[in-house]
Amino acid sequence: MSTLSQLISKRGKLPNIDVEWLNLLIGDWQMVADLVNCDLVLWVQAKDEKDFIAAAHARPSSAGTLFYRDIIGETPAKLWSKQVTKAFSSGTHQDLPVPDSYDGISMRVRAVPVRRRIKPNQNDFTSPIAVVTVHTNLSEVRDPTKQRINFRKVGNELLEMIEEGSYPDFQNTTGSSRGAPRANDGLLILDNTDTVTFASPNALSAFNRFGISEELVGQNLQQAMEKATGKIMRSDEDLTVVVNGRSPWRADAQVSTMTLSLRAVPLKSKNERTGAIILCRDVSELRRQERELITKDATIREIHHRVKNNLQTVASLLRIQSRRTDSKDAKDALDQAMRRVAAIALVHDTLSTGLTQEVNFDEVFDRVLKLTSEVAASAGTNVKTIIDGKFGTLPSEKATSLAMAITEIVTNAVEHGLANRSGVVHVNAERKGKKLTVTISDNGKGLPEKKLTEGLGTSIVKSLIEGELRGSINWFSPKEGGTTVVVELPLS
Repeated sequence: MSTLSQLISKRGKLPNIDVEWLNLLIGDWQMVADLVNCDLVLWVQAKDEKDFIAAAHARPSSAGTLFYRDIIGETPAKLWSKQVTKAFSSGTHQDLPVPDSYDGISMRVRAVPVRRRIKPNQNDFTSPIAVVTVHTNLSEVRDPTKQRINFRKVGNELLEMIEEGSYPDFQNTTGSSRGAPRANDGLLILDNTDTVTFASPNALSAFNRFGISEELVGQNLQQAMEKATGKIMRSDEDLTVVVNGRSPWRADAQVSTMTLSLRAVPLKSKNERTGAIILCRDVSELRRQERELITKDATIREIHHRVKNNLQTVASLLRIQSRRTDSKDAKDALDQAMRRVAAIALVHDTLSTGLTQEVNFDEVFDRVLKLTSEVAASAGTNVKTIIDGKFGTLPSEKATSLAMAITEIVTNAVEHGLANRSGVVHVNAERKGKKLTVTISDNGKGLPEKKLTEGLGTSIVKSLIEGELRGSINWFSPKEGGTTVVVELPLS
């Protein structure tokens, strides 16, 4: 499905600043659909200005939807097309004079124009930039309850704010958030004096667990919470403005037994505050899980850090042993072992600084090249390295094996391909879909007799690439000279 921006760019006619406002609106209009128990459809003007196109749709979570099929991209039905057009041109909401029928279901339709506030805290608004239609399923109209009446009342206030350009707010906390409260989780309504005028049953239960045992309606919410906790909230400015419904923010209120997530939605009429909605949800278990994850992440990072330190210690011991030995073969073997251990340590060092088990392999490879420069310096070789493309992020288990394999390949290119001479090692990384191709080439003397020798380094590389990484590796010497190694790895 196309995003709102993509659909408007292809078939609609709106400047980017208006598209951003509409994205802000649909990021927070699910609450409105739940409050009024209706489907909401956003209509934008087509490029030819002769019709409108459905650009977004919100289904109510507390009632049956009227649109079982996707309506995005369609034009308004003939019976309520006039209401959409008139609401857009007149700038006032339009009600369908008689009920309509859609897929055999009777419904009532209201078209609400959408305006955009030009600047925060100012009464400057654009002409209508879109239209929202509100579709009430008449087959599901139930006897009005106290909760349904109050939900619909504040839902209609939000629709009026959309018509005025006062909703959404520039500071709205839209987007996904673990534990973000929804209308049916618990809802309070405050008047302009911050007094609770309505509390849904779920909200009463949540605040009762929080410690407020008496009736909430008629009380100042901040004072009731301070009495329950025995703490003054003024020290927590974010929580204070949320509890009083002054700003459209989120905050957590905590006591020893629970964590309550709160979200405020100020209500306005002609830019004057008339009250607020406070949404609430018990998120104690979610916050406990988050704390456990943070603790586990810290533990894993500490383990990687210690493994890295231990590997560096082993590499240092191998380096010291190499310096003290008189045998050239033993010295070379110890140096190679030291570099292999150091390559593994690089991956663990990278993992110790992040919260995920994904490794930015481009950072690892930059550090692998430092090991190569050490090899070149010890061999008296002047080597230039050229890097093209990006490796991207890799799972830690793949990153460790690939780091060892590439270290071995590049080291061989410097030690053997460019032995006692200056040259270039060129590394190209190409990532397409679920496949990574790494090509490492040098302009050295090439493979002896154009064949690959089966040494320890070659065996290690083949074992890592073909066994651990389930990829393929090929060595060959081009006609122009040097050696080229091509590694292909599946990323799935």
